[in-house]
Amino acid sequence: MLHLDEKYANEMVAHALEDDPNECCGILAGKREEVLKLYRMLNIEASPYRYRMDPKELLNVYREIDDSGWDIVAIYHSHTHSEAYPSATDVRLATWPESRYILVSLLDRENPPIRAFHIENGMVTEEDVRIGNPE
Repeated sequence: MLHLDEKYANEMVAHALEDDPNECCGILAGKREEVLKLYRMLNIEASPYRYRMDPKELLNVYREIDDSGWDIVAIYHSHTHSEAYPSATDVRLATWPESRYILVSLLDRENPPIRAFHIENGMVTEEDVRIGNPE
């Protein structure tokens, strides 16, 4: 189960709403299961149906994560016109099998669902997400 601090959940939803009608994307970094920082990334596709992070920005974020001794906890993006479930394109382009993929759907803009998945070798496995403040 992924425990996600409410501030990061709110930040992902805010990012999705701000970038709508295009998909947003970003990275959650930290130590093991603990998210310590959210990186909003530029979707260079600028598309409502797909995302791609800027390679230069991604390299800079990777360096900062590595220099901090952190790991990538999850990669997130929004679905503006579909449910929070990986599309065939998401599955095909999933290149980080050790990471989670978090999806935020804007079909319900008042209460956007946030779901997490592991994608490896074309197989999608959902992981429960618990959102709340740290105890």
